[in-house]
Amino acid sequence: MAAHHNIENEPLPEEVAADLRRAVRLEWATIVCLVLIVGLVYAVMGNSQAMKTAWIEDMLSFVPPIAFLIGVHMTRRPATAERPYGYHRAIGIAHVVAATALLVMGGYLVVDSALKLITVDHPTIGGIQLFGTTLWLGWLMMAAMVVTAIPPVILGRMKLKLAPPLHNKVLYADADMNKADWMTSLAATVGVAGIGLGWWWADSAAAIVIATSILKDGITNLKAAVAGLIDARPTSVDNKDPHPLLGDIDAYLRGLDWVHTAGARVRDEGQVFHVEGFVVPRAAELPTPDRIQAAQRGLFDLDWKVRDVTITPVRRLPSVLEAHAGPSRH
Repeated sequence: MAAHHNIENEPLPEEVAADLRRAVRLEWATIVCLVLIVGLVYAVMGNSQAMKTAWIEDMLSFVPPIAFLIGVHMTRRPATAERPYGYHRAIGIAHVVAATALLVMGGYLVVDSALKLITVDHPTIGGIQLFGTTLWLGWLMMAAMVVTAIPPVILGRMKLKLAPPLHNKVLYADADMNKADWMTSLAATVGVAGIGLGWWWADSAAAIVIATSILKDGITNLKAAVAGLIDARPTSVDNKDPHPLLGDIDAYLRGLDWVHTAGARVRDEGQVFHVEGFVVPRAAELPTPDRIQAAQRGLFDLDWKVRDVTITPVRRLPSVLEAHAGPSRH
């Protein structure tokens, strides 16, 4: 028997809806900051490889917030006969898009910076006339890098607080991108300072450090995004551990007084979970419609992320669940 929450007509819990509204405002603020940062870095970029890498990295930073905003907008569309599961997967697709952009550009920048180091490319930074005085452009570059490092630190920390309660991996990836942003700014500052000290290699070396960080973020996020789309076991937003709600779902089903043993397959649909519960009734008990419906309601009440539940009475659990079924009730 299956039961479906109509998420489009059923509002999110108020605290979750408030967190989602804050996340949307943060992403719009991020886009505005990025427009200003990209313009400032481009104006003082000069011939520095590290500055060029930082500028491209800033351009890439547009992808996660835009993907988040589109993904959240798509999930609000109602389910239809053609799309019976709704549009929750839009969050997962947005995660793949953002991760792929990171991976491709990280790889390109590593190769480009390494080639400049291998070919002994000596970057030069000239001067600029300001108020009748010639000023070394490197000072402006370093000042720009310090200023542009501040917004990502603040925005990233605010997003990290919202990503776990919303279970939104695109938002978490964007917070990761913000971390890469301020690290990029600091590395670029070191590279430009190296040029000023006559260390020609410091610029390309700093660019490689930046690009390697981007590449690592791309690989980590792409693996997690693809795993989500092929229905891997749901994990926490940092992709390090199984999601704790999985244990709660299994424990609830096994705790029903008419159930001998039980297990659940859970799909991570982006921000919400779809649950397939399998229950083996006790010998003297019947899985009546009322009992099944009460069990479904109990799962919905566990957490707002449980948005679709199917419970199937079976004689034996599917083999993939038996190993984790735990002690049976007698």
